[in-house]
Amino acid sequence: MTDKPVEQMSFEEAMAELERVVRELEGGNAPLEQSIALYERGDALKKRCDAQLRAAEEKVAAITQDAEGNPTGTVPFDAK
Repeated sequence: MTDKPVEQMSFEEAMAELERVVRELEGGNAPLEQSIALYERGDALKKRCDAQLRAAEEKVAAITQDAEGNPTGTVPFDAK
């Protein structure tokens, strides 16, 4: 587990850290207090990944299309 704040992690960093947390929790060898800390870290990492995925989906949704569904350009993200 890294000490890097979750809010500073890229999607890839957060996902890799979340996978490590899950593996450690599934191993079942951590004491209760450590398991609780791991769970809390995992929850924060999941929320970070979800937020970044939502932001990416909104950007993709901003791509404009013509009547046949062909991309014609993009709408600025802030214009939505």
